[in-house]
Amino acid sequence: MKPVTRTLTPQELEIMKIVWRTGRASVRDVYEAMREKRAVAYTTVMTMMKVLERKGHLRAQREGRAHVYTAVRPQQRVLRDMVREFLGRVFNGSAEPLVQHLLRDGQLSEAELRDILRRLEEDA
Repeated sequence: MKPVTRTLTPQELEIMKIVWRTGRASVRDVYEAMREKRAVAYTTVMTMMKVLERKGHLRAQREGRAHVYTAVRPQQRVLRDMVREFLGRVFNGSAEPLVQHLLRDGQLSEAELRDILRRLEEDA
């Protein structure tokens, strides 16, 4: 059996973003939010939310006939962990090659570059 991982799949991250944005959400709430962007089955959303609960990302509380979910881990912590995992897997743990890649490919706007420089100067 494959071990349970805390890393989020793209679909799980999509669900988590909805829960983080709303603070708390039922399966129906998440389903409706996702349907605004693409076709998805209600049962798929329900299954994915149960997986997220099993992974430790969501906590369910029964309210009437529905389960209402809240995020267990803050968005910033989850995203930080995902970035660290990505850096480790793709760039051997170093952020420099990632930044070089973003600069070479023009992925950063002038405003973003100014903001990064300002933050670097503040931290220095």
